[in-house]
Amino acid sequence: MNFDALNLEIIACRKCPRLVEWREEVAREKRKAYRDWDYWGKPVPGFGDRRARVLVVGLAPGAHGSNRTGRPFTGDASGGFLYPALHRAGFANQAEALNRDDGLKLKDIYITAVGRCAPPGNKPSPEELENCQPYLEREMEWIRPKVIVCLGRIAFERILRMFSIRDPGMKFAHGALFPLRPGALQAGHWLRRGRHWLLCSYHPSQQNTLTGKLTVKMFDQIWARARELTDHA
Repeated sequence: MNFDALNLEIIACRKCPRLVEWREEVAREKRKAYRDWDYWGKPVPGFGDRRARVLVVGLAPGAHGSNRTGRPFTGDASGGFLYPALHRAGFANQAEALNRDDGLKLKDIYITAVGRCAPPGNKPSPEELENCQPYLEREMEWIRPKVIVCLGRIAFERILRMFSIRDPGMKFAHGALFPLRPGALQAGHWLRRGRHWLLCSYHPSQQNTLTGKLTVKMFDQIWARARELTDHA
């Protein structure tokens, strides 16, 4: 199976009844500002350079962002903070992310998520994340990233779970950096010692950016660090 086949499988997924009902309800009712849009209303596949050395792992699509546009972090405030940062760091050819046909291209970076459907209250359940995990595992197996950037605590904890890591010293904090080592892992048999990293960042949600918990400078430092780690891998 290749990436295209995997993405078709993701788009067709209906494993989680609660999420199917919610994403389709949002797509039918729409937000007033987007009443002329034909909402995506399906699971959102990953996006970016399939040969990337950096894998970005977010939480889940926004109801009127990715669930509307069909591309990660596209059409909402989180993307409005993320893509300009990626552009400044040289990972994106432009700062805007409006729709799937806007010409945005990523270089050396691939963006995915632990959840593929917009969840009510932006809170997927543990069972729903379990249903999505095999998709992320397969993406990671094919990409084999040098650096995994986790946007938010939930993404970080899901990655630890996926790799069967139970190290009490690995705690989420903005800018925290941990080596990913081979061992008795459910996933990640491709890891080579000292060459793969887990980098943490606050999620670029408005809850963080408008309150100053995550600033432009703080976010730029994450992507500069990711670039440094790949250049010296």
